[in-house]
Amino acid sequence: MRLPFFIALRYLVARKSKSVINVISWISLIGLSVSSMALIVVLSVYNGIGKLTQSMFNSFDPELVVEPAEGKSFRSGDIDMEQLRQIPGVAVVSEIVEENAWVTHKQNQAIVELRGVDGNYQKITGIDTLLYDGVYVLESEGYNRWGEEETLNYAVMGELLYDQLGLKSLAAEAMAVHIPKRVEGIGYTMDEAFNTGYAYLAGTYYIQEDIDGKYVVASIGFVRSLLDYDDDECTSLAIGLSPKANAAKVKEAVRNIAGEKFLVKDRYEQQPLYYKIYRTERWGIILILSLIVLISTLNLMASLALLMIDKKRDVATLRSMGMTKKQVKRMFFEEGVMISMIGALSGLVFGFILCWLQQTFGLIKMGTGFVVSAFPVAMKATDFLLTFVLVTVLSSLAVWVTTRRSRL
Repeated sequence: MRLPFFIALRYLVARKSKSVINVISWISLIGLSVSSMALIVVLSVYNGIGKLTQSMFNSFDPELVVEPAEGKSFRSGDIDMEQLRQIPGVAVVSEIVEENAWVTHKQNQAIVELRGVDGNYQKITGIDTLLYDGVYVLESEGYNRWGEEETLNYAVMGELLYDQLGLKSLAAEAMAVHIPKRVEGIGYTMDEAFNTGYAYLAGTYYIQEDIDGKYVVASIGFVRSLLDYDDDECTSLAIGLSPKANAAKVKEAVRNIAGEKFLVKDRYEQQPLYYKIYRTERWGIILILSLIVLISTLNLMASLALLMIDKKRDVATLRSMGMTKKQVKRMFFEEGVMISMIGALSGLVFGFILCWLQQTFGLIKMGTGFVVSAFPVAMKATDFLLTFVLVTVLSSLAVWVTTRRSRL
């Protein structure tokens, strides 16, 4: 064992001659430990909230989407659908027609994103299992408001739109859905300017605020009729993958079949703003907590400076025995590094215990009206590694500055 390290270890475990130095040394160690623990806890909770939010988006957004590179719509025959379905990892392909629409009910109205889907859509997103109330039905045989037998259109929407439109119950009264006609000029009456259809509310979902206040899901035939589209015309294709599929490889295979006229987007590309904000906020949290760690290192610098003053006689003895000035500084530097590593490791342990307790027992609740009852927590090995490196690097830098500027 090297002599500077041995002496540094001895100083670390031995009681200092002045009690104030002991107190400051413990404060510095506890400060680093608490800072490390705070980093782990905050990042784990943020990961949990991010994972929960992503799962909400993922429950509505398909794993892959194929859209035209130019224009709004295309014909399904423009892509070899059979070859698309034969790609290893592709489980389901669904046609989608999406357009902005004006929905009215009595005196209430809302501008929505009307998404027309076929029968495969629920297999891709599982939207039928996400309903807060009602059932997932988009078409059924029945009688219209004039008592005539026909195919009735139904829709499902988010709770926010349900409240905004003033709907009192499911399927009680039809909503009017208006989409501007694709003709030149502006009509002077509703019939001239809009294609209008009627749909009953079959169910409501409660997924995420951006989704609940925006989307109305209806049958693809109903939306095509409002847009004057042909039966093979759509605005995108939704692709569901098998459980063990490699999304990146499937995406590349779909791109090769679709060609340059189409864009293939994964979930990150479907919600680019959300994921950019998520990453930016995460790094902002790390930066803020790093400042707290930096403040904690000031206690370490103070305790190390007082220790060097306390051990002046020991230093003189060591120098007379042949230890160089560089070795003496290295001795105190290694003690400061040991303090920082002990503080970081203990903080990681305590942080892991707190996060595990929250994951297992849900100690801290979120209150009523939330999707989950307790704060979600998701621990990642990379966060533990990042925290350990961050704390040890910042504290080692502070120790290096303290020993370098000392006059031993």
